[in-house]
Amino acid sequence: MSEVQEKDNFWLYIGIAVVLFAGVIFMVKNSEHDKYASASKAIAEDSSNSAYRNDVLHSQGAQK
Repeated sequence: MSEVQEKDNFWLYIGIAVVLFAGVIFMVKNSEHDKYASASKAIAEDSSNSAYRNDVLHSQGAQK
């Protein structure tokens, strides 16, 4: 009797899972990048549009 050894595809499945996971992360990162484009443009035009401004009022912990 000849026994045929079945090929183990474990590393193939791991490789496919890693590639799919990296693709999903890349797609999410690209979609989130455009989300803040308008805010970035507004801050570039006038830095007072930023919530992280560094003026005297906010450096002392005071609020408007």
